[in-house]
Amino acid sequence: MTAHSMRLRLSLCFLALLHTAVLLAGFVAPYPYAEQHRDYPYAPPIRPHWFDARGRFHARPFVYALVPDAASGGYREDPSQIYPVRFLIRQASSEAAWQDFPRRLFGVERPGVLFLLGSDGYGRDVFSRLLYGGQISLATGILAAALSLLLGLGIGTAAGFFGGWPDALLMRGGELVMALPWLYLLLAVRALLPLHISTVEAFLLLAAIIGGVGWVRPSRLVRGVVLAARESGFVQAARGFGAGDGYLVRRHVLPAALPVVWTQASVLIPQYILAEVALSFLGLGVGEPVPSWGNMLAEARQYHALLNYPWLLAPGLAAVPILLGYLTLADALSEAPDS
Repeated sequence: MTAHSMRLRLSLCFLALLHTAVLLAGFVAPYPYAEQHRDYPYAPPIRPHWFDARGRFHARPFVYALVPDAASGGYREDPSQIYPVRFLIRQASSEAAWQDFPRRLFGVERPGVLFLLGSDGYGRDVFSRLLYGGQISLATGILAAALSLLLGLGIGTAAGFFGGWPDALLMRGGELVMALPWLYLLLAVRALLPLHISTVEAFLLLAAIIGGVGWVRPSRLVRGVVLAARESGFVQAARGFGAGDGYLVRRHVLPAALPVVWTQASVLIPQYILAEVALSFLGLGVGEPVPSWGNMLAEARQYHALLNYPWLLAPGLAAVPILLGYLTLADALSEAPDS
């Protein structure tokens, strides 16, 4: 196995693992994203233990109870109350029986709490919301990238294959799209909509705006590939045998452009994830209580929250491995395999 193929497989496996954890947030996360623990606002991250205060080893990890600490104004662990971490657990609330709750990968019995990354101002588990929020952020990036690539593939193929005035019209239109201030357009579109729109509508609007403005660069790259493929010997030979334009595009031109599309997908998805985070941070994405990495970070923009509760920055840090994974994949796809 070459170094190129090894790097490609590792990046794919790494991204598949992260996306699977986010996709299965309802199973992996210990709590629902909107569940509030009103007795634990801004609770710090809880560290599981294997050894108790007396130095005794426990067969399974456990957490101590969190109790208010009047001296520091925060919380402290109470070694007298131990809650083992259980796997495939159901957690009931006062409103429903435990049989009505789906199994989760891990958790602790009530009244214990398991905040691996702390809690926010409403006592909601940051780790759980991080996984659920990843569904919005990653899905926006993937859907917007798919829209951009479909538009770029179609427009770039038409411009490169037919040339002439269609080429000039489409490419000048792309330059116009790049020149427009799309942030202000998004603000204007959002102002025209009702004050409260559903999560699905906000998600689709965000993906459509982000993806609709990003087709220009893929279309130019596809156009260059199509221009070269159109003049190749096998395309000219097929045309000489009477092949029509539709057959030539489907059989010879599009397959030549697909490697560019896959490479652009690995580049655009992390860019669009960051775009969703930035726009949701500004209040232009999905709203509370549905989490996304952007609106979760909005709580950390206050100076006192950033200073006293640094774990609220977890959504921003969670984006780093995702971006690095996609950039590594893009680098592997752009390199020719070792011979």
